[in-house]
Amino acid sequence: MAGASITLLCFTGVAQEAGPSRKMPLDEIIQSMQQAQAAVRPQASYQVIREYRLFGAKDSKANSEVVAEVNFKPPATKDYRIQRYSGSSRGQQLVRNILDHEVEVASKGSKAQSAISADNYTFNLLGEATIDGKPCYVLGLMPKRKEKDLIAGTAWVDEESFLVRQIEGDVEKTPSWWLKKVRVRLVFGDLEGVWVQTSMEATADVRIVGAHTLTSRLLDYRREHEVAATYGAVDSRPVTRQKQGQISSASRGGIPRRMRDPAMSLSKGRPVRRGLANAMTKSHPQPAQLLPPL
Repeated sequence: MAGASITLLCFTGVAQEAGPSRKMPLDEIIQSMQQAQAAVRPQASYQVIREYRLFGAKDSKANSEVVAEVNFKPPATKDYRIQRYSGSSRGQQLVRNILDHEVEVASKGSKAQSAISADNYTFNLLGEATIDGKPCYVLGLMPKRKEKDLIAGTAWVDEESFLVRQIEGDVEKTPSWWLKKVRVRLVFGDLEGVWVQTSMEATADVRIVGAHTLTSRLLDYRREHEVAATYGAVDSRPVTRQKQGQISSASRGGIPRRMRDPAMSLSKGRPVRRGLANAMTKSHPQPAQLLPPL
């Protein structure tokens, strides 16, 4: 399955049952999951619009918001454009790093290195749970290698489709000395037959300055016939910088009801000092590498 970077919140909407599943042996679950992931590779171009929000350590309000369009054309072409942003430029830098990493992974065809598969993980069956009314197998994830694109944690696998609906855990290897730990929560769903990441939350425990949170959610999704006319053309439209808070009101008004998500909870901490933030984005391994390209 695919992929490109926060505090683990409570398991909202997840009802966990104790004890192992008796419906299917672990080996069969893993085999079925891998087969399902291989079968859902998109056959047509599509575009998603994402909203990213960056929160400093004690900020209850985002200090940076970015809206980006991401285009995918099978088998391995991905590009993006920042539509608009507000607030601190650090948010735009971080989002560009994340999307650059997604583009690189897609172009190199290296998604298998981060896939939820037996090549990358040792699994154990923790039990069953229900997410949004869908019964799931709950699998423990133990990476076989210390790599920045692998997660030590938990995966929820749909019992009917065998596709991964949710992943939560710690990035196995942080790419920078500044980062003590990075915790991620990735949520996936079906959008008109395409299995995509619908939201993300990542909390990085940064040395000296504390925790910082980046969230993303899907604002819109467009199929091939809607983007074919413009895909691949050089987009000369300028990036728009708006006043703080203007992105949310402008972008959410036209969100289709099928794409709307409830407001996400946010972590708190102290604001990043400018000098340290610049050092993290320019002199050290890029934060894009914090998030697996899933």
